[in-house]
Amino acid sequence: MDVSGASGQPRSGDDQPTDHPAVPTPPPPAAEAPAPTEDGPDTDIAATPDSNTPASNTPGPEAARAEEPEDETPDTTAATVPKTKTHETGADEAGADKAAADGAKTPESAPDTAGTHETHRTLAHTEPPTGPAPGMAKGEPPRPPKEPGGGILMGRPFGVPVYVAPSWFLVAALITWVFGGQLDRVLPELGAARYLVSLFFAVAFYASVLVHELAHTVAAIRFKLPVRRIQLQFFGGVSEIEKEAETPGREFVLAFVGPLLSLVLAGLFYLAMKPVQPGTVPGVLLAGLMVSNLIVAAFNLLPGLPLDGGRMLRAVVWKITGKPMSGTVAAAWVGRALAVAVLVGLPLLNSSGGLGGGTEESGGMNTVTDALLAAILAAIIWTGAGNSLRMARLREHLPELRARTLTRRAVPVETDTPLSEALRRANAAGARALVVVDADGHPLSLVRESAIVGVPEHRRPWVPVSGLAQDLTDDMRVSAELSGEELLDALRAAPATEYLVVETTGEIYGVLSAADVERAFVKAMARPS
Repeated sequence: MDVSGASGQPRSGDDQPTDHPAVPTPPPPAAEAPAPTEDGPDTDIAATPDSNTPASNTPGPEAARAEEPEDETPDTTAATVPKTKTHETGADEAGADKAAADGAKTPESAPDTAGTHETHRTLAHTEPPTGPAPGMAKGEPPRPPKEPGGGILMGRPFGVPVYVAPSWFLVAALITWVFGGQLDRVLPELGAARYLVSLFFAVAFYASVLVHELAHTVAAIRFKLPVRRIQLQFFGGVSEIEKEAETPGREFVLAFVGPLLSLVLAGLFYLAMKPVQPGTVPGVLLAGLMVSNLIVAAFNLLPGLPLDGGRMLRAVVWKITGKPMSGTVAAAWVGRALAVAVLVGLPLLNSSGGLGGGTEESGGMNTVTDALLAAILAAIIWTGAGNSLRMARLREHLPELRARTLTRRAVPVETDTPLSEALRRANAAGARALVVVDADGHPLSLVRESAIVGVPEHRRPWVPVSGLAQDLTDDMRVSAELSGEELLDALRAAPATEYLVVETTGEIYGVLSAADVERAFVKAMARPS
């Protein structure tokens, strides 16, 4: 919190000013912390101010009786952590690694960007161990953590939620229509029933895509990497793995298991075709599933990010050079070259009959369709490669995020200290945060910056700091030695607006604001590699 009238930046002094108004300097000592008298307003000093209720010019008994303000500050920490790594299946191998611009403070209105990512975070505050959380009415049950979302929840294999995005229904309809047209030429006796067979094929094909993604998920769990969700969408599937593999060998295995499972499925469908009569519904379905899984495996093995083959190439270069960043740069640029090749080569290959289409049957509509499909695939690959490159460069700068340099100096105050007196002490010490301690000096809670701003200046002598504080939990205690991804992981584990930073000896070092971390994070993202 900014109690010195400063701009709100961390002590290093190189961040931009905060967007909240600075706390005004308290009045002269004679009027700062007067003890309540019989002639003064009937004030309950144990209560806390209601920042949502404008104070009257002449506080009476009711105006002086304050309630705790709601802290509507978004959880900026969870939103700014760019941790999601993806493995995508089919043509939609692109860009589930979104740029860290998701790190905005906006509350969640849609998912990971996650896709988010599509991902925006919800408002979150750490609940104290006893009693209602700040801003929560007594008796209100704690809110459960919000699901990552991303469509219709289909299940939780291995504890990982699987979602079907709304765009899947569009591609299912497209597959049904295209495959139904082919069935009309192969099995004309089916009539309108061919569309039911085509719909079954669409569902079976995406079930094989799910198996591909589950292979990535099982490997990630085996390597103790958290998986946020699996999403089936328009151009395939996405496995959102929230951490990088620790070694190039694990990265290679993590990427290879998906195409490997697709090849295994293609082999199983081929074996299942043997006893089946060709030209029948089962025979056509099995042949279609075999070919589609071969295409999925071949496409994903192309050596460019964000495809699985690109991650395999990244692992190889990482192993050779010893630098994961070098592997990412190489695989990302190969991915961009691959995008150009798809844009130019796919329409030419299809029009020449290389993909099974005869030149005589290729009319103007087919040419436009091929060009549109190639443009979409190329855009997905190009964007995914660029996102992977940006995220890798950002990770290079993560070590610059150090708890010690971002921490604000704090002063300890006892629970019954009036806010005006606490602000005076902070200003005198050049501190910009308040820690509520007990009689023995042990920290109990942190005074919230947003709560201070919401208290009218004339009420501060009668408002105790304890009413504006958020109780400390063990997860809100951060070591001053943390930096980079370790620091971001610690903040994500306990979403809050302020954290207590302590030395290894347990001594209080200061208070870390989530807003300061966000600003430093955005600056690191904008800094060139």
